[in-house]
Amino acid sequence: MRKIVHIDMDAFYASVEQRDDPQLRGKPVVVAWRGNRSVVCAASYEARKFGVRSAMPAVRAERLCPSAVFLPPDFPRYRAVSRQIREIFKRHTDLIEPLSLDEAYLDVSDNKMGLPTATQVARTIRQQICSELSLTASAGVAPNKFLAKIASAWRKPDGLFVIQPEEVDSFLLYLPAGRLPGVGKVTEEKLRSFQVQTVADLRALDLSTLERRFGRYGVRLHELARGIDYNEVIPDRPTQSISAEDTFEQDVTLAETEPMIRRLAEKTWEASRKESRVAHTGVLKLKTSEFKILTRSHTPQVPPSSCEELTRIALSLRERIELSPKQRFRLIGVGLSNFYDPADASAQPVLFE
Repeated sequence: MRKIVHIDMDAFYASVEQRDDPQLRGKPVVVAWRGNRSVVCAASYEARKFGVRSAMPAVRAERLCPSAVFLPPDFPRYRAVSRQIREIFKRHTDLIEPLSLDEAYLDVSDNKMGLPTATQVARTIRQQICSELSLTASAGVAPNKFLAKIASAWRKPDGLFVIQPEEVDSFLLYLPAGRLPGVGKVTEEKLRSFQVQTVADLRALDLSTLERRFGRYGVRLHELARGIDYNEVIPDRPTQSISAEDTFEQDVTLAETEPMIRRLAEKTWEASRKESRVAHTGVLKLKTSEFKILTRSHTPQVPPSSCEELTRIALSLRERIELSPKQRFRLIGVGLSNFYDPADASAQPVLFE
């Protein structure tokens, strides 16, 4: 049986800012560019008490917490700290799967330091991050990845939560179904229509029923409800793409999609800022009311360097949809792909100059 640790830094960007500037400690800090279309990259726990959250429009965050200190993000500095955290992980295992600058999965079934339990490994990593980097991290320990990720959020901030193999059932059964990976708002509403609110309710549905109602994802739901996750920790898996999409309650025409495109571009751009690699291609995805999927992409000569540029690309791709103006759509998505390491740009001067 695997021993998986999920490490999640606490309010990472804001915590780095507070660490490096003592005058910010104890104050509500919001990491975001100012502007009507800016979104919050991170909020300190002092700001979260006012309801400020990541991915929230910055103007709303300012209304919720007028006393907050707003700071523009400094991604080179955050990436440098992330590399230091990664070096701490490497003392314990080579099986590290980063999800972003501030979180990662670690497979510590065999650990380099010979510590007797995965719990001790997680505790040691948290102590090393605190003593060496003056930052706090929360950790979840479990027999698989999805349970470890849920566990890491259980006692945030600066917490450790362990799900032993024999405790999986007792932990899962009363968990809201919406806490399972892949269960977004639309799927959660659909589950509620079937009187499914908890994992125990979900487990009561047999596999054939779930497949009939949710297709291939029904198999995944069936496994998750039973604490089953066969996904391995895959080290150094490069990001292929980042996207955000939304399924509408009512189908819309193409002309009505601009506000959604702008909002999804913001979410995608904010998520991409956690990556050390840079995306070169903008992508627009649409699903018609007849469930036909349309994808358009554009690779500019110079990679998009702002949310505004990504938004312009996505809106221009919309013009390449050659369908009747009356055609309606049920889903839209905005993405970034074709990621590369900036350090490799010099090896491809024609593409990146």
